Amino acid sequence: MAKKRKHTDAQAETAGAEKPDDSAPARPERTLFGFKDPAPDAVPDSAASRAAVAPFRNREKVLITCSRRITYRYRHLMQDVLSMLPHAKKDSKVESKQSKGNALNEMLELRSCSSCLFFECRKQKDLYLWMVKSPGGPSVKFLVNAVHTMEELKLTGNHLKGSRPLLTFSTNFDEQPHWKLVKEIITHIFATPKDHRKAKPFHDHVFVFSIVDGHVWFRNYQISVPHNEIDKVDKGGMDKMTLIEVGPRFCLNPIKIFGGSFGGPT
Repeated sequence: MAKKRKHTDAQAETAGAEKPDDSAPARPERTLFGFKDPAPDAVPDSAASRAAVAPFRNREKVLITCSRRITYRYRHLMQDVLSMLPHAKKDSKVESKQSKGNALNEMLELRSCSSCLFFECRKQKDLYLWMVKSPGGPSVKFLVNAVHTMEELKLTGNHLKGSRPLLTFSTNFDEQPHWKLVKEIITHIFATPKDHRKAKPFHDHVFVFSIVDGHVWFRNYQISVPHNEIDKVDKGGMDKMTLIEVGPRFCLNPIKIFGGSFGGPT
């Protein structure tokens, strides 16, 4: 009996040694945008395969902050702008000194933001708005006039918080090169990225930027369509759409355009 058991053990050992490993190789991990590693049959050099592996995503983030000793009206304007931009982050106040550029650039790097809106209040009466692309620039400094916050206006318009805006610009933005640059910076900062986690995937309001007398005027309108709750809007029913103003309102007077971030050649 003992001999027989020894014989079967030896047989099992030899069978185990001879048996080849025929299990399938592990598949690469699947993500929302495809495989993490390139698919095994994909040619690594082709541009199409590279595009399929890493699709473009707009990762624009905007930091919104203000200087110390800002008045309550300007602070309310800043909060209105913050509520309109779901891809914006707010941060603590910064001293309005000569060295503010270095502090803000550091903050932008720490919060991994690519743009900045900085509300700078001087002598408790003048409000300056910096629109900045970081780290390479450019940056535009505006004087803000004709400020009306949402609280003051009490308008009837109302749109969904976090929905993406349509940006419309008057035709005279394309006439001179400095207006083209201002238009590009405004587009980068105010356009909400498509797949942002806090943004709703549809448009129900319009940001209007128009140049009158060398100043940029801002308005925010809700797109209103009269229809029943059950029916969908017809594609031809665009003529029934109306615009209802939401607020806030402000006017930007451009002072200087700098080549760098918060400074550099004019």
